[in-house]
Amino acid sequence: MRAFHPLVLSALLVAQSAAAQMADLNGAWTNDASACSQVFTKKNSELAFQQDADLHAGGLIVRGRQITGTFQKCTVKSVHDEGAALRVIAACSDGVAVSDVPFEVKVTGKNTMTLSSKEPVPIEMLYVRCPM
Repeated sequence: MRAFHPLVLSALLVAQSAAAQMADLNGAWTNDASACSQVFTKKNSELAFQQDADLHAGGLIVRGRQITGTFQKCTVKSVHDEGAALRVIAACSDGVAVSDVPFEVKVTGKNTMTLSSKEPVPIEMLYVRCPM
């Protein structure tokens, strides 16, 4: 059996580490912890948005490589571990068009993360995981 080249092995470990970190983000996330019950619900043991979720606070549902907001659905295409952050590129659809969206995820605590993007306008948002 042939051994992996050290660079290939380290690349595989980084890719697995980034994928594991994305899996650790599974759940319901909002930018207002007090609004969890107004933003999310469970239907047949699946997380879902309340009917008027966008009126109360922003939110995301992360399921593996799927990230769903109240207005967009995204599929993670690539994840790169940058040490303190994950650099993510996702194909996102608003129901009309699909576009690649680059953003950065920094896990800032057990149930907190910051999402930031430089395009189209620089933005940084803190999210907390809702207990569901």
